[in-house]
Amino acid sequence: MSVPGIQAEELKKRLDAGDNLFLLDVRDENEYEISNIGGHLIPLPELLERVDELDASQEIIALCKMGTRSARAVQLLNKAGFTHVRSLTGGIHAWSDRVDPKIRKY
Repeated sequence: MSVPGIQAEELKKRLDAGDNLFLLDVRDENEYEISNIGGHLIPLPELLERVDELDASQEIIALCKMGTRSARAVQLLNKAGFTHVRSLTGGIHAWSDRVDPKIRKY
């Protein structure tokens, strides 16, 4: 099942424009400490038990290392009733490759 995605360049444009996006980082805490782009950290295994930290009316962009876990997060949130959720295609690696090379890849 494919999930709606957003390319790193589009996300950067929207963030620079001040769009009201909620960045949801679904990686583990140790990965987040290595490199992050300022998202709200909720590791994927904790997502459903912490869903009350999210606002269903806000557009949510889920991200992870390569895009696999964030795609799963989109599926889980859709099932929980969230309709404005997309996955950062290629994850933080795509962000590092195409937007900000200072973001460390691991």
